[in-house]
Amino acid sequence: MKPAVTIALAPGITSGPWVYWHHLEENMQKAASLGFEAVELFTADASLDTDHVRQLCSDHHLSIAAVGTGAGKVLHGLTLTDADAAIRKKAVEFIHQMIVMGAAFGAPAIIGSMQGNVAPGSNRHTSLEWLKEALIILGEAARSNGVPLVYEPLNRYETNLFNTLGDAADFLSAHDIQNVKLLADLFHMNIEELSMADALLDNSDYIGHIHFADSNRRAMGMGHTHMKPIADALRRIGYQGYISAEIFPLPDSDAAALQTIRAFKQWFMW
Repeated sequence: MKPAVTIALAPGITSGPWVYWHHLEENMQKAASLGFEAVELFTADASLDTDHVRQLCSDHHLSIAAVGTGAGKVLHGLTLTDADAAIRKKAVEFIHQMIVMGAAFGAPAIIGSMQGNVAPGSNRHTSLEWLKEALIILGEAARSNGVPLVYEPLNRYETNLFNTLGDAADFLSAHDIQNVKLLADLFHMNIEELSMADALLDNSDYIGHIHFADSNRRAMGMGHTHMKPIADALRRIGYQGYISAEIFPLPDSDAAALQTIRAFKQWFMW
């Protein structure tokens, strides 16, 4: 298991669950100095200078863990389940571009908020058909670029599509959706899962990324999440991917990052 930390690079977004903000080179240096092995990037679109980022990764001995697509919704109003077919098409195109950008670093794109919701005036069956079609297209696009696609079940206050790992895994399996893994976000899981450890064990074949966040979306150890059974479950399933801090920068970015790496060492390096 490898520790990673988030960096938000989208202009105009000034708050959210990302540890570092805006200054890529400075924050990659900070991440490396603390012992993180990778950074997860949240960008406004796919226009990142990949050659520059690749050089920074080399300079600081870091990888790119994943790229978030949430700006597609936050900044551009795009979701995969919008009632407007033109908007759904633009959402697929946006995510496709993010897949290509992430693949330049061997990193998957994450679909979280861009999944959307059952649209007003629509119904659940129709919305899930739109989601299925998009995931099939985008899963294949990711495969052609040599990376998986990562889909994130969100809590009930953020989506009414899938809130648990099990429901999302059943959906992927039932429709034979290929090359799509699940993001196990411990913050969302704390709200929705009966047992976070059991959810990881029961859906181990689908786990492709972890968001390391306490119950209050602060750094692990600053809330009430009981980490031992979760860490034990991740060892039992042989998870070898990234444990990435998608958390509020509280009390500030540096303190949140330091607490995260301390918690990672406490739970995954003994």
